Amino acid sequence: MDLPELAAFLKSRRARVRPADVGLIAGPRRRVPGLRREEVAQLAGLSTDYYTELERGSGVQPSDQTLAALARALRLTSDERDHLFHLADRRLPSAARGPATLVEPGLLALLDRLTTTPALVNTDLHETLAQNTLATALIGPPPPRRGPTAGLVHRWFTDPASRDIYPPEDHAHHSQVFVADLRAAAARRGRDPEITRLVAVLRRSSPEFTALWDTRDVAVRRADHKRIVHPTMGVIELDCHSLFSEDGRQRLLWFDAPPGTEGAAQLELLSVIGTQNMTST
Repeated sequence: MDLPELAAFLKSRRARVRPADVGLIAGPRRRVPGLRREEVAQLAGLSTDYYTELERGSGVQPSDQTLAALARALRLTSDERDHLFHLADRRLPSAARGPATLVEPGLLALLDRLTTTPALVNTDLHETLAQNTLATALIGPPPPRRGPTAGLVHRWFTDPASRDIYPPEDHAHHSQVFVADLRAAAARRGRDPEITRLVAVLRRSSPEFTALWDTRDVAVRRADHKRIVHPTMGVIELDCHSLFSEDGRQRLLWFDAPPGTEGAAQLELLSVIGTQNMTST
């Protein structure tokens, strides 16, 4: 492990990222050209002390998950991400290991530019890898944990509270869509142990999932019309679109509504209030 070079590389990448690139406000008293250490730490889900030790090259040995989180926070390209793994003396992430923590750089670059509409990047197991501030305002933050069990398709069939985002009368539709999309992902991945385990867990946990899985319906979810229950604004009707990575394992989702509709007006209001609680007094 080349600790001095790893530290220098992190510093150089941190200096390159503008606050606006990651949804932060620069402010008038900023003394560094890029992000502050505490900002990188927050974006990567690390403590500031831990990240500071990494930049000091003091002997901290980051895990694969930590390196992946730093690659996302610093908006690294695929080449830069691989270089980061080399410097840390870690095996390069490969397609065979799945996209559980590494956002496709092209999708992440597009996400950074979608500032006026809710958008997020998901895996084909519906795990959220990154999302913008409007997506958080619309559907809430993603779970802090990682892996297939953090994906919405797992939570949908094992945690009733996860369904509160949609009106009850729409639940049957979303269940069918989730399962058909998951079967398409299973066929695309082949004999992938990650998805095999997920299906096995869901079959044990949910009779509804088992019944739908046994229909063998298959359909990639490319677009959908959704009614999303917002905690303060009520039901918001939106169209959901998808842009897929080359291998189909990740997708960029974004929400919009036709101009002049109530959904468009609600999205505009959402961009103003953000994550504020309008019910508070």
